[in-house]
Amino acid sequence: MRALVLFLSLFLSAAVQAQILPQAPTIAAKSWLLMDYSTGQALASYNPDERVEPASLTKLMTAYVALSALKEGRIKPDQAVPVSERAWKAQGSRMFIEPRRPVTVDELLRGMIVQSGNDACIALAEAVAGSEEAFVQTMNREAQRLGLKATRFANSTGLPDPQHYSTARDLGALAAALIRDFPEHYPLYALREYTYNRITQANRNRLLWSDPAVDGVKTGHTESAGYCLIASAKRGPRRLLSVVMGTASDALRMQESQKLLNFGFQFFDSVQLYAKDQAVSQLKVWKGAQNAVKAGFLEDFTLSLPKGMAEKVRASLTSNQPLLAPVQKGQRIATLKLTLDDKPYGEYPVVALETVPVAGMLGRAWDTMRLWFE
Repeated sequence: MRALVLFLSLFLSAAVQAQILPQAPTIAAKSWLLMDYSTGQALASYNPDERVEPASLTKLMTAYVALSALKEGRIKPDQAVPVSERAWKAQGSRMFIEPRRPVTVDELLRGMIVQSGNDACIALAEAVAGSEEAFVQTMNREAQRLGLKATRFANSTGLPDPQHYSTARDLGALAAALIRDFPEHYPLYALREYTYNRITQANRNRLLWSDPAVDGVKTGHTESAGYCLIASAKRGPRRLLSVVMGTASDALRMQESQKLLNFGFQFFDSVQLYAKDQAVSQLKVWKGAQNAVKAGFLEDFTLSLPKGMAEKVRASLTSNQPLLAPVQKGQRIATLKLTLDDKPYGEYPVVALETVPVAGMLGRAWDTMRLWFE
């Protein structure tokens, strides 16, 4: 079972943004987002929920589904994949696979990730699901499971289609899920070039050359989508993701992505407020084998805060009472409300750190009587 990861959305009022948060740089893009990888916080954004054409950023989901099949053993890295005529004749960017030359899954992954090969995407889709159409159905199911509510895929490549769309916010969440769920394969996104069929092609993410902290993720471009880039950089323990959609040129998408990453690292700090399994509070439990339950977080609770503002964070806990047994470990039982400099900053779910079974018949009856007088 995959480890439970809390993705915390930070809801900030316009007043808080104006009075507390650092002023984000001006970004020449149709929409953009800067997010903290470990917390899922949006540190700055512009039109993050506007529907956009994802272009080759689509290949992040193609990779996610293919890597899931690899992890589950449904395909093998050294498995020879026959090249269909459909894959061979794919439009757009290619890795130049050929019908009479079988290619391995490992080669296709590199051709898709580094060279952005549309032919590699179709060949992988056919290897995993039998057809690109069946593969796309899996892509959309995974999008729903990952909570990408404003995303729909019509193909595995990112070629334009009226029913193929996403948002900067969804694409950021997808990139974060890919890094989180496939850490052993994520280093492929840092490869600067790949050679197949005696043709060497460079990774189009030129930040891999200019910023040593950048280790991914993916570029995209069509005439209608403009130039797009999801970039990820890790400096020390912190990882930030920038999503830039619809810039006017290749150079501009690199420049604007770099501005966002520099802004995030320069003006925000990661602050651990509570450790994993640390009790934030103990809450009263009725009709349980014990009369209280520890409440907290199952993972370290860390937030990105404006530099120098950590000491101005204040927390309060609210819970819906009465809390009745049984209570399961991991069950949401309260909400942590944070203020920053006395202004609302965010609300976060707090869970039970232990299981509390129901009491015996006598204990339940006694608490039932006590509740009448509460």
